[in-house]
Amino acid sequence: MRASKVITAIEAHAEGEGGRVITAGMPLLKGASVKDKMLYMAEHHDDIRTLMLQEPRGNPALCCNAIVPPGHPDAEAGFIIMEQTEYPPMSGSNAICVVTVLLETGVIPMVEPITELTLEAPAGLIKVQAYCKNGKVERVKFLNVPAFAVHLDIVLDVAGYGTIMADIAWGGMFYVIADARQFDLGLTADEGAKIVQACEAMLAASREQFPVTHPLHSEFSGPTISQLTAPPDQHGLDGVSAVSVSGGAYKPGGVTGALDRSPCGTGTCAKMAVLHAKGLLAEGQDYVNGGPLRTTFTGRIEDTTKVGPYDAIIPSLSGRGWISGMSQYLLDPSDPFQTGFTVGDIWAN
Repeated sequence: MRASKVITAIEAHAEGEGGRVITAGMPLLKGASVKDKMLYMAEHHDDIRTLMLQEPRGNPALCCNAIVPPGHPDAEAGFIIMEQTEYPPMSGSNAICVVTVLLETGVIPMVEPITELTLEAPAGLIKVQAYCKNGKVERVKFLNVPAFAVHLDIVLDVAGYGTIMADIAWGGMFYVIADARQFDLGLTADEGAKIVQACEAMLAASREQFPVTHPLHSEFSGPTISQLTAPPDQHGLDGVSAVSVSGGAYKPGGVTGALDRSPCGTGTCAKMAVLHAKGLLAEGQDYVNGGPLRTTFTGRIEDTTKVGPYDAIIPSLSGRGWISGMSQYLLDPSDPFQTGFTVGDIWAN
């Protein structure tokens, strides 16, 4: 057996969304902060992202995380988030996967009933409470980076769909958000292809017509991700969301992304920022958001603040994660696919 790379990873998911966690085999990433390390990785080691997320080791709906040393003295660990086309500054489902892996594998000692820790994401610090019992992380709650609405009730001209109303907000990534009823969708898992088509068309329109940049971090621009929302259709839900993880350039009539299997953590935070800006969600009020599988994340507005010129919320988010496997990935130097590959039946080729 020959291998030019050996990467060890723990397979995990948060409410259905896969979040692979690399625990060994990463190169040394230069940078004083996790954001700096992310930018360095994107420039010098992006082959790891494609190797782990593209075929034959990955799939369009999968996310991946690299555990890295934190730059901030208050953080116990840092993590870099990887998706098919980008390095998100923050991700709720991936944060839950990372916390679950760190505690259940003993990298960070578990304290029952609650383990408190701080992680450094590229977007900043997140304070975590992990509710633990009998060696299992039963629920992860974290205080996210501030979320804020940039544009409310904008008019988008969406190719193939006509004119729609939408919002653009930051929840750790920049989202374009619209009511699914404008696309005649109910946001169930069996509508996955139609949801992604609508989301990607809306994303392409918003990037062209309403580009945005974070006021404090010029490296973070967008929108880079899209979300459809719907009223609650089951008892115990306050709303429903479906998010498309973009697969690249939009192609009319084609599926150019993948459906987030979870309700999406940063998407839920962006959605709460929009609801708060419209006077529809109060500080201290729980918001239970259902995803395409009707698994849930629970958000809450813990406080308010300002981010540059924008009124912002400080949201918390909680959800559950599970470890589903342990893997070692090898790269044979003679393998013709040194960085993985994509095929046009399921990928945006």
